Amino acid sequence: MGWIFRPLDFQLMSSDMIDTADRLISHLETSRQGSSQPICAIDTEADSLHRYRESLCLIQFADRGQCVLIDPLAIEDLSSLGEYLSEAVVWMHGADYDMTMFKRQFGALPAVVYDTQIGARLLGVRRFGLGDLVSHYFGIELSKSSQKADWGKRPLSPKMIEYALNDVHYLLDMGDMIVAALKEKGRYEWFEESCTAARQKVLDRDDSKEETWRVQGSGKLEPYGLACLRALWQWRDGEAKAWDRPSFMVAPNRQLLEWSIDLAAKKNIAIPSHFRPERVKRFRAALAAMEELSDSEWPERPAGKRRKRDRDFEAKVDTLIATREKAAAKLDIEGSLIAPRAVLEFLAAGDFQPADLLLNWQRECLGMQL
Repeated sequence: MGWIFRPLDFQLMSSDMIDTADRLISHLETSRQGSSQPICAIDTEADSLHRYRESLCLIQFADRGQCVLIDPLAIEDLSSLGEYLSEAVVWMHGADYDMTMFKRQFGALPAVVYDTQIGARLLGVRRFGLGDLVSHYFGIELSKSSQKADWGKRPLSPKMIEYALNDVHYLLDMGDMIVAALKEKGRYEWFEESCTAARQKVLDRDDSKEETWRVQGSGKLEPYGLACLRALWQWRDGEAKAWDRPSFMVAPNRQLLEWSIDLAAKKNIAIPSHFRPERVKRFRAALAAMEELSDSEWPERPAGKRRKRDRDFEAKVDTLIATREKAAAKLDIEGSLIAPRAVLEFLAAGDFQPADLLLNWQRECLGMQL
């Protein structure tokens, strides 16, 4: 099969920033023409590396005819895009983050979301970043110069515009290639099932989850250490909000955890020398307030289910892993794509049934009854 690839005409498209609701409506109407179900590719850019409260700063949009940029900072009413997406097949790459942004913006997700990353992995591709796949399928190296740019600033530089357009320019043609290869290998249904499950996962996720201060690694702390961590996290959050910068710029999670471990061990902690006097004062005040708490006000450790790791359990896990790796080798895909080790451990312990944790195609690969 021969593929017709449309090179990016940067001179033509670099000025095509849609920044009014009327222009957006007109563009989407044109995109819909001649199709019972519109199809497009989308990516998003936010300012999470530069602001305290992340906001959607740019939407890259491509259909079969054109790549454009949509400016959500200039357009107050994006409802026409929400309506378009509610009927559309949308191609994304590494779609979880972009779906999360759209769920936050519109309260809903596109009707169908296909992820080039999922498709490529099901074909056995081991390097599946967008730049890797563009190189793999088109022999083109994408620039990474604007990866950490401030997308909340205007106007966008020519390099930022080129970077943003490239994020969607290749996706539809790449999607065609991936779909053709998946169908040839008999894995297209696996792809559809996986993409549907990924979309549902975002819809089901509780984005207002409580106790965000329980950072990775906090499970090792006893209640007093958790109280320290919570106080430090709340202090950091207040500093970041007042400064209007991401919280990691005040102190990364790793630092909060290290401080909490030291405080729990009754060790002195070193406050960074670059902290201004007022910030140090608030830091000490937060810890002093924490010391006033009674034991009953300390957070509790999460009640985790302790699994008995006996020989029988380990043997079951080893058997499942061996079955997985044999299937993965035959398919030339990563074993973790069929089932992560944690899932196999849950199954070996009898905590869940296969249908609770695995998709149909994954259970088929493992020889489990559908």
